[in-house]
Order: sequence, then C-alpha cells, then structure tokens
Amino acid sequence: MDIRPILSTLRRHKFTACLLILEIALTCAIICNAIFLIGQRLDRMNISSGIAEHELVYIQLAYIGERPDAMARTAADLAALREIAGVRAVTMTNQIPFGGSSSNMGVRTDLAQQKDTINASQYLGENVPSTLGIQLEVGRDFRPEEYRDLTDVYAALGKGDMNALPKPALISRAVADQLWPGQDPLGKQMYVGGGIPLTVIGVMAQLIRPNQFGDGAQYSVINPIRLSMSQGAGYVIRCAPQDREQVLKLALAKLKTLDPNRIVLGKGTLDQLRRDYFQNDRAMAGILVGVCLALLIVTALGIVGLASFWVAQRNRSIGVRRALGATRGNILHYFQTENFLLTTIGIAIGMVLAYGINLFLIVHYELPRMPGFYFPVGAALLWVIGQCAVLGPALRAAAVPPVVATRSV
Repeated sequence: MDIRPILSTLRRHKFTACLLILEIALTCAIICNAIFLIGQRLDRMNISSGIAEHELVYIQLAYIGERPDAMARTAADLAALREIAGVRAVTMTNQIPFGGSSSNMGVRTDLAQQKDTINASQYLGENVPSTLGIQLEVGRDFRPEEYRDLTDVYAALGKGDMNALPKPALISRAVADQLWPGQDPLGKQMYVGGGIPLTVIGVMAQLIRPNQFGDGAQYSVINPIRLSMSQGAGYVIRCAPQDREQVLKLALAKLKTLDPNRIVLGKGTLDQLRRDYFQNDRAMAGILVGVCLALLIVTALGIVGLASFWVAQRNRSIGVRRALGATRGNILHYFQTENFLLTTIGIAIGMVLAYGINLFLIVHYELPRMPGFYFPVGAALLWVIGQCAVLGPALRAAAVPPVVATRSV
C-alpha cells in the first residue's frame, strides 16, 4: 500500500501523532531496561551454588557462658548427630551459602604483589566438601591428619607464625581460572592474609560464597580447620530430601538434650535459606513485571483511544473510499499500516532513550551493559501490542457500510 496518503493524514494530526509516538518511545525505553533488569534478577536467583541444596539442613546456635571444653563438646555433638536415622554426613562450618555473613580474604599468587588478585570467601570446618556435596573436578579432599583446630591456629598466628594455617587448600574452578588461567592449578601456591602460604590440592567444580556476589560469586576456598561450638559456627546435616524435616526436628532435640543452655538463632533447609536470601530480588522482579504490564496496558489503551477517535473523524473519507471500491481488507490494512508507522517511529526513538537509560544505570548503579538482543525483544513486543490494540478500531472502520458513511456528508 502507498504510504503517502497515510503520511499526509498524519501531518494533519501532528499533535496527537507526536503524543502517541512519545508514549510508545517512553514505553519502549522503560520496557527494554525493565526486561533487562528482570533478567538480571532471575539470573541472580537461579545461580548455581555447587552444593546439594535439596539434601541439607542447618542449625545456627548461640551459647550461654564460656566453654573451656568446647572442642570436646563439639565432637560429642557431631557424634550424636551422626547417629540420627537418615543422616549421611555432618559438619560444623563457619558459613553456608546464602547465609547472612561470610569470612573473606585477599588472595595473591606472588608475595611481591602490591594488591590482592581476588577476594575469596573462606570456608572452614571438617568434612565440609562431603557434607555439602561439593564435586571435586581434580585433586583430592583433605586427609584427617591435615586438619588443625582453629584455637591452635589463632595462637600460632598471634606469635607471628605465618605457617600456622594448614598448607592444603581446596579452591573453586573460578578461583583457579582467575589465578592461573589455562594452567594446571594442582600444587600451585597462593598467599592469603598478607603472606600466609597455601598449596592447592584440589579444585571444586563450584562453591558459591555466602553473599557479596559482586566480588566473584564462585570465588571460594576451603581450609582444613576444625571449629568448636564457641566460635560462632553452625551445624550442617546432609540427608535424603524427604527426611529433612524429621532429621531437623530430631537434631534440635538431640542438641538440646546434650546442652540445654543453647539458643537457636536459625534453622531450616538450604532451600528455605535460598528463598529467604532472594526474597528482595523476587519482589523487585515482581514490581518490574507489574510496571511493564501497566505500561503496555496504558500504551495499548492509548492506541485504541486514538485509533477510535480517528475512525470517528474519518467516517466520510472511509465511506468515500468504500464507495470507490475499497474493500474491508483495504481499510483494515490502512489503519494497521498507519499504526505500524507510528509504532516504528516511537520504537526508533525509544531505543535511543533505552540506551541512554542503560548508560545512566551503568554509571550510577554499576549495572552491566544491556546486551543488544533486548532492543529487538522490546521492539517486537510493542509491534505486537500495537497491532493488537489497533485491530478493534480498524475492524469497526472496515465494517462501516458505504451508504451510511456517504449519508453523513
């Protein structure tokens, strides 16, 4: 169809056409960035932890008074928890994925470095890999004789012994690739805490840090250090997914029996912990989805209203065209083409605005650059919305009988 008659008509309605174009442009700009932000939130919520989340429960406790025999009491707790029916493995660790706090350390590959290469999360505890269900890609797990008590490590470090920390360390694949890209990390030496040497004995496929994902979500290291219940650690128990609630109930009862002077700070499954951790992300994604729907509905209503107004104003010209032989399909095609032109102009302007908004978010909120494929997604969505919105008024225009239209002259 020749678009010159359409452009001629639009020139006679510049103000209303410009308003519709502006509405579509703003919607396109906001929709593109909103979809991008929703995708960012979904990627964050679906991040892989590298552990057997569906098989784990945790118990975080606080204690009243000093515990001079903390290590012996911890050993008794762990032994009692292992006796519970359905329990496969137990550990006491300083942190867990999606927990509220984390222990972090700078990592270097050379003592001469002025700055740390990366910042990694430090997991401590006995039998952490087997309990959490971490997959080792290469290397081996810690041997029993390689573990040391945290109290002994602290005492030695306090005396200036830089070799106090056990030498062996497990690192995640992300850490290995960052420190020694393209090289075999086994046997490599790295330095933490300003100069404490560690030797890599194994590489984990994945192990997410408890929080601070912006510092490298998969930057994690495990050290063979035993913890006691007086050092702020928590118990993690592995069992079959269907046994988690029962095991958690029995574990709490067992721990209370062994020591009534305990305060439960937190308990539950790792699945629950993940859900709680990402509740703000889910809420934000929901808000952004609501904003997108509201904008699309408002834009669609604007198109419907303007198209209906133009149909009412053009009864005479529609009737003339019908009398001259134009079919209903011609009238329908005319209004759909007109709307397509307006939408396309609005989308073109909207993409420029979307790029500008993304640059603003990059500068002020440290968000990543929006990939280019979000622009055609937003454009396609608005094209579909526009054509669907104009369809009703266009069908009403196509249904106007020539004789009725000509009588209104």
